[in-house]
Amino acid sequence: MPSKAILGVAALLLGGAALAEEAAPPPLPALGLDGERLAVLGVSSGGYMATQLAVAYPARYSRLGVFAAGPWGCAQGSLGQALGQCMLTHRGLPEPSELAARHAAYLAEGRVGPPEALARQRVFLWHGEQDGTVLPAVGERLVEQYRDWLADADAQLRRVVTPGAGHGWPVAGERVAQEAPLVDCAAGGSPYLLDCGYDGPGEALAWLYGEAESPPAAPSGELSRFSQEVDSGARQLGESGYLYLPAACDDGEACGLVVALHGCGMATEQVGDAFARHSGLNAWAEAYRLAVLYPQVSPSLGNPQGCWDWWGYDENSWRPHPDHDSRDGRQLRALDAMVERLLSPPEASE
Repeated sequence: MPSKAILGVAALLLGGAALAEEAAPPPLPALGLDGERLAVLGVSSGGYMATQLAVAYPARYSRLGVFAAGPWGCAQGSLGQALGQCMLTHRGLPEPSELAARHAAYLAEGRVGPPEALARQRVFLWHGEQDGTVLPAVGERLVEQYRDWLADADAQLRRVVTPGAGHGWPVAGERVAQEAPLVDCAAGGSPYLLDCGYDGPGEALAWLYGEAESPPAAPSGELSRFSQEVDSGARQLGESGYLYLPAACDDGEACGLVVALHGCGMATEQVGDAFARHSGLNAWAEAYRLAVLYPQVSPSLGNPQGCWDWWGYDENSWRPHPDHDSRDGRQLRALDAMVERLLSPPEASE
């Protein structure tokens, strides 16, 4: 992409370096980003949603990073099961045969992507050893799923369990700004940015994209707001999300894209832009030439923690089998529409 196009879009989005919270956000721009360099990362409920995207469209989302979440299809439309089997294990661990049967049924209906595309993915999975919100044993079920799905799990899958770490997104303190609202690695809590001395985003990107040069001490690009109004029928999305556009894209070459999905209790209404600004991804985005998309969910009566829909709350309550974890899922379609917009060439928006 020509550098003037990047600069022009940034100017339209920002009108300055600071986020203009009082102004209505502009639409998400078409930037012509490189779809061959696309990844999706997520933590907690965002980790579940990231996997839903990767299973629904495995050819597009061929790089997946999941932090502190369990297996695909776990909740099966039931909040009780989500709480009792996909976070804690009051109902036992998720049953692999049930998960496999759900995937096989979706596959027969064309509601998830083909196995050959799933088999080619590259996957990074992280869990805190002391996670009391989504137990590490639940996370192991996702490891088992991908070991079955991937063509060569030893070469394509990396699993990291950090001793002493709780529930959240692990960062290395030296990789984020001094004002970042980090919390104790073991204790966790809002805003779930764990000061673990472990560079989770850097390690994930290194596995998914290969090693890169060290990132700059501070991101030099721009973090902007955009309107999340998309024609997908999705409810619960926030009015706006965040887009980080690195300065490294300003030399005439297109950037790739990382979609970063927050967890419960990490949305704008709860923690402001803490995750989008201090996740540690933005500095690494400079090194890897990646834009970073931070979509947002809003808390509501039926979703007070502002979680992504991994158990079916955003689907019609009367439906016995919500579509949330398939290509028909409303939030999944909304996310994919945002990605499609960013991958579209700039002239498509004129």
